[in-house]
Amino acid sequence: MRVLFMAILVSGLLNIFKAKAQDWPNLQKYQEANNTLSGPEENEDRVVFMGNSITEGWSIASPQFFEGKPYVNRGISGQTTPQMLLRFRQDVVALQPKVVLILAGTNDIAGNTGPMTLQQIHDNILSMVELAEVNQICPIICSVVPAFDYPWKPGVEPNIKIPKLNDMLQKTAEDRGLIYLDYFTAMADDQNGLPKELAEDGVHPTKKGYKIMESLVEKAIHKALQK
Repeated sequence: MRVLFMAILVSGLLNIFKAKAQDWPNLQKYQEANNTLSGPEENEDRVVFMGNSITEGWSIASPQFFEGKPYVNRGISGQTTPQMLLRFRQDVVALQPKVVLILAGTNDIAGNTGPMTLQQIHDNILSMVELAEVNQICPIICSVVPAFDYPWKPGVEPNIKIPKLNDMLQKTAEDRGLIYLDYFTAMADDQNGLPKELAEDGVHPTKKGYKIMESLVEKAIHKALQK
């Protein structure tokens, strides 16, 4: 019986790993929620938040920000820009929002899914922007949130790389006449990181950190809806 139990356990684990490998962008995470979400009403200003753990955790740390608003959170913890790009049609375009906020890139710098150059990160975000535009969705390009170092991947110098990536994203936004939402300037300390009161682990915002982001986001969304 013990041998049989272990064989079943190993088989189950292998199936889990196989499923994850087959669903690399994690399309399954929001499939049911997307299927049950009705199309936007006639005067609904639907906004989708596309991102990683900073976006996903927003609904947990500050749920009142989303309550009673046509805001749809489609963040997935740990994700990189190629994963987001693969699920962009399902988790953004198919939901028919008027606006999408794209907050991505920090996990790419950390190397979560392998080595990525800043240009590759930028280009993946640009591809999401282009997908939004061709589907009549107004994209808001968000700066990457500051981080001095990553607890799970120390030594990759995000305090140097994030500002460089943000400069690239801001230039693209300006060249294309798009909205650039600058979280970095409003949140960074003198080391290009996040102070403790804004992020206890130096990466993921606290409630106070999200409050700063919320005031900036509302202004950006209002501006986007006027376009």
